[in-house]
Amino acid sequence: MLESITDMVLFAAQVYASIRSGSLAIVASTLDSLLDLLSGFILWFTAFLMSTSNSYQYPIGKRRMQPVGILVFASVVATLGLQIILESVRKMVSDEDEFNLTIEQERLVVGIMLGVTLVKLLVFYYRAFTYEIVKAYARDHFFNVMKNIVGLVAMLLAKYIDDRMDPVGAIILALYTIRTWSMTALENVNSLVGRSAGPEYLQKLTYLCWNHHKAIKNIDTVRAYSFGSHHFVEVDIVLPENMALQEAHDIGESLQEKLELLPDIERAFVHLDYEFSHKPEHEQAHAL
Repeated sequence: MLESITDMVLFAAQVYASIRSGSLAIVASTLDSLLDLLSGFILWFTAFLMSTSNSYQYPIGKRRMQPVGILVFASVVATLGLQIILESVRKMVSDEDEFNLTIEQERLVVGIMLGVTLVKLLVFYYRAFTYEIVKAYARDHFFNVMKNIVGLVAMLLAKYIDDRMDPVGAIILALYTIRTWSMTALENVNSLVGRSAGPEYLQKLTYLCWNHHKAIKNIDTVRAYSFGSHHFVEVDIVLPENMALQEAHDIGESLQEKLELLPDIERAFVHLDYEFSHKPEHEQAHAL
């Protein structure tokens, strides 16, 4: 809660500095802070929606809602970043002079940006050494600090050396933001298309299945593929062909429950068989 309030206060200060300075580089830095606030809200909102799922309307849950929200947000980020780049290019080729700040206004803008930078360093980076859970959060704000410094330096260079330094700084920040969110979008695309888990994870699942019950004669197939932030798992186990249905059912059901107790598994499907010489179950008829 403290971090959110601090973020909003610092963002308001950056908005004021952007208006007073007219610097595209500072606007780009402020936009990045806005995106951080919005992304946090999207993550909270989608997590809330996933926790209120309806098994009748959403029989397989809402695990894909969060990556879908991130993809939509990444598209907005790319659009805003492109707009900043286009505006920066326009100002680079024009003769507009955007820096008519008085000494007092310049000191105010510099003071605000340095104050925002210092607060983020003290509040977030200091807490990273105190609480393990916020280390990643603090690292993100450390990068925000660097972007604030780049925006401030670009504005000062534009005022005292060359007007083109400000749009150049804005382009650098916009490209960095687009690149960061493009990588985030790509990660979430992989989680939506059902990408297979890594070999080590599959080996872990195979070991768990093999040691589940002494009656298991073979492990035919083990699949794990992404389903939003979690995985779906499919397992084919081989049991004795003369085993009673009730006993075979209990072995399969208990294995399913054991797999679904793992924190990153959404659903597990266990198929029972008595031989493993047939083709893999649910094999697609046509390869794309």
